[in-house]
Amino acid sequence: MFENLQDKLNKAFKTLKGQGRITEINVAATVKEVRRALTDADVNYKVAKDITDRIREKALDRKVLISVEPGQLFVKIVQEELTELMGGDAQPINTKGDPAVILIAGLQGSGKTTFSGKLAAYLKKQGRGVLLIADDIYRPAAIDQLKVLGEQVGVEVYAEPDNKNAVSIARNGIDHARKTGKKIVIVDTAGRLAVDEAMMQEIEAVKMAINPAETLFVVDSMTGQDAVNTAKTFNDRLNFDGVVLTKLDGDSRGGAALSIKTVVNKPIKFISTGEKMEALDVFYPDRMASRILGMGDVISLVERAQQAFDEDEAKRINAKMRKNQFDFDDFLSQLQQIKKMGNVKDLLGMIPGMGKMIKDLDIDNDSFKPIEAIISSMTPKERSRPELIDGSRKKRIAAGSGTSITQVNNLLKQFDEMRKMMKKMNTMQASGKLNKLMK
Repeated sequence: MFENLQDKLNKAFKTLKGQGRITEINVAATVKEVRRALTDADVNYKVAKDITDRIREKALDRKVLISVEPGQLFVKIVQEELTELMGGDAQPINTKGDPAVILIAGLQGSGKTTFSGKLAAYLKKQGRGVLLIADDIYRPAAIDQLKVLGEQVGVEVYAEPDNKNAVSIARNGIDHARKTGKKIVIVDTAGRLAVDEAMMQEIEAVKMAINPAETLFVVDSMTGQDAVNTAKTFNDRLNFDGVVLTKLDGDSRGGAALSIKTVVNKPIKFISTGEKMEALDVFYPDRMASRILGMGDVISLVERAQQAFDEDEAKRINAKMRKNQFDFDDFLSQLQQIKKMGNVKDLLGMIPGMGKMIKDLDIDNDSFKPIEAIISSMTPKERSRPELIDGSRKKRIAAGSGTSITQVNNLLKQFDEMRKMMKKMNTMQASGKLNKLMK
């Protein structure tokens, strides 16, 4: 995400590299490039002009410390302004009420139903009792899709397939939530077009009837400035509480994320990447600014890991590693946990300095498929005791997994090296050497 914008901003900052001090001339040249980078990223021109004017003023107003290069100071100023542009601080959703009702609105094809499922999973992990209401009366597949998602995340879905009154379905669903003790209700409404007056009136009627604690507008970030303009139209009618940006992993420009807060004056509350139910993040403007500037986002990476990894499973794996009993079954389990965290390339981009290194690499979750296929083609005994795998077994495993003997050999070699490293660390820990090295 934001690859194009990141590249152009880095080129802009090069103007200041090697300069002894910040002057009006070198700042003007850099600011001009920053503005061009923002407008190329489909950021609203007025927004781009306002932010770069502020960056210029700050850059010329500050004294540069001897230990700080002008380029570093300028990047810091840009980071501060981008953070402010996107809202400053993360904004939580309102979950007050009995039950708390969250109304989900959005355009057709914006990823609204998928987001509803992700939000249900996110709130369920917090220990909340959640009910999803299928309130799309126009697209039968939307009800089926929500039921599938609800089943995936273990959340009940309330639906009335034969009822064609969206207000009635929403009210009945909320009554059902009260009877069943659900504390949060997520109402997934029909996708609509901003120009469709009848459907706009319908969602206004739904909102008025159920009085939600939170109304979220879901928008496809890949539509850029169109997303911002649509959000403004919807906000004029619904006065929603926050924005959800979906498909952010496919947005290399970032115009919607950078413009929407200023234009609509409503915070971005969540960002969604990919189809996996775990791929949902609270929107932190400061973290996103760091990612845009190629500084990574380690905090979000750690949070993703905490959400994805099962604590009991982690303890079990740790115990086996300490006893030097880590096998291919454990390795496969860890791979599956990592995949839950989201797109691998996106995760690597959260590590500072990795953005440039992986930019041209074709990395996705499908990269794990050959490894998974090889392990799945092993017998239970082979997975627990890889040393049993001889030439004939390798040939069988390669044929069964649709891979080559070379790929099987490479995996076995890497796994063996990994186990040797674990054994070495356990030995050092037992002797106390590891603790000394870590001090």
